[in-house]
Amino acid sequence: MNIALINAIFIAISAIFVAVGWFVVANGNKELHKKMMFLGALFATIFFVTYVSKTIFVGSTAFGGPEEVKVYYTLFLIFHIILATSAAVLGIITLVSGYKNNMKIHRKLGPITSIIWFCGASTGIIVYLLLYVIYPPGEVTNVFRAIWGF
Repeated sequence: MNIALINAIFIAISAIFVAVGWFVVANGNKELHKKMMFLGALFATIFFVTYVSKTIFVGSTAFGGPEEVKVYYTLFLIFHIILATSAAVLGIITLVSGYKNNMKIHRKLGPITSIIWFCGASTGIIVYLLLYVIYPPGEVTNVFRAIWGF
């Protein structure tokens, strides 16, 4: 099993915990909500550490699909990066506000953060599928060369 697949699994597990956490709090179970969101954040952190480690120590995988698809892949990847970065920042703010019992901020940001998180996780899994399943993987290289081709 390769590290990219493991990363996709970690982010999917994270999204599942966030979904369950959102569902249980909607049904009034605040304690289970806290546990589910903690586990979601934990798996997201594990994903992030393994992803950054792979990028630093192994490199990034360039898109190996047809040249005429590459521009669409790159635009999709940029969209994913914006979503994932936004979700991470909002996730930290939402978690901290929840643990500090600042419910005004937490209740306002929580649903927005969860939706952005699902979109970021989903697009991340699609990026994995495009890089490793739908098309053959490209060369493994530094991150800038993998994304921009230089």
